[in-house]
Amino acid sequence: MMPWPLIRAAAGIGLLALAAPASAQLIPPLPPLGGTVDRVTDALPRVDRTLDGARALAQAPLERASDLARRHPDRVALDADGNAVRAGELIVIDGDDAVIRAAQAKGFRLIERVALDDLDLTYLRFATPGGWNLKRATRQLEALAPGLEVTADGLHFASGSLGAVAVAPFVRAAANSASRGPQIGIIDGGVPANTPGLIRQQGFARGGPAANDHAVAIASLLTGGAGVRASAPGARLHVADVYGNDPAGGNAAAIGQAIAWMARGRVPVVVVSLVGPPNPLLARIVAAARRLGTVVVAAVGNDGPASRPAYPASYPGTIAVTGVDGRGRALIEAGRATKLDYAAPGADMIAAGRDGRARTVRGTSFAAPFVAARLAAHLDRGIDGAIAALDREARDLGRKGPDKAFGRGLVCADCATRPR
Repeated sequence: MMPWPLIRAAAGIGLLALAAPASAQLIPPLPPLGGTVDRVTDALPRVDRTLDGARALAQAPLERASDLARRHPDRVALDADGNAVRAGELIVIDGDDAVIRAAQAKGFRLIERVALDDLDLTYLRFATPGGWNLKRATRQLEALAPGLEVTADGLHFASGSLGAVAVAPFVRAAANSASRGPQIGIIDGGVPANTPGLIRQQGFARGGPAANDHAVAIASLLTGGAGVRASAPGARLHVADVYGNDPAGGNAAAIGQAIAWMARGRVPVVVVSLVGPPNPLLARIVAAARRLGTVVVAAVGNDGPASRPAYPASYPGTIAVTGVDGRGRALIEAGRATKLDYAAPGADMIAAGRDGRARTVRGTSFAAPFVAARLAAHLDRGIDGAIAALDREARDLGRKGPDKAFGRGLVCADCATRPR
């Protein structure tokens, strides 16, 4: 008998197939996973038939987490739900000296005490006692820190993949207006120093900043390069690399520190095309940053309509983005969030690779920067005013009004650069 999650996935994708025309889309084969860098290229599973697609999408999050833990057992473990987390570590939010003393007396080792003063938040990172599993260590810390939140440090994966090298059309470079363009942040991997519009880059993981294809593609969709048309010409890019060369990169703590860095630098719009499990520390940081004027634009991932809600897209205050193909159809592999704000192009298009060549791309990852570009274009009205302006320019798709497939409408429909 098929497990319940697979039945739900099959049903969800089956309904999409029934609602689509006879030529309904299938997820194209993309490159396989491999090595540490797979955390940020995160190729989609090969899918040849609709039912196979349902199975692959339902299983993909657990399989990629299990694979990472198997290859890097000293750095990555699995929590009770099968999510990848930093091995042998726990976080206590708002912990104080008394918590530190009590934890150390029980064999926990303090790794670091982080104070995000701008966000009015502190937390403690502990290494768990040797031989203790995550469940036992969590219960012990909860007993030592009553009333405080104790959490594992969940890892996040990219929401799209680069495919084959493509022939880019001729695109006239935009005039250099970096001194006047909007500020946009990218939390992902790193980018090369010569990336158009790059004014600041910081590593938040071991070995960072280190350029990778996924981050380079996101940057190119904003400021151009390799024949890709810029959706935010002249934008000033702030890039935070939360992966570096660490198999446990992309963790909630690193993403949270990167968001705090963006908020401290008064970067109003930040693209996070990564997905992971809910995390109370990251939820607090996202909310605090929004109060300071920094909004996160996040992809909903590519784990299918029956997947668990994706984070950070599902945190209150974020802008959740899904993708559509070149014919305006919702990507069949698009994940979901607890709420959906907008859709934007996410397939049948190109972006720059780290090698400086245009490549085909697919995934909700590549829709998020388009929404960020349009949001940044209206920032003279403030964040709330910019969102209202984006609502007015969004083109309604699907059912009349907001819906679960396209949110409040399609944004930046003409921003994608199609291969020649």
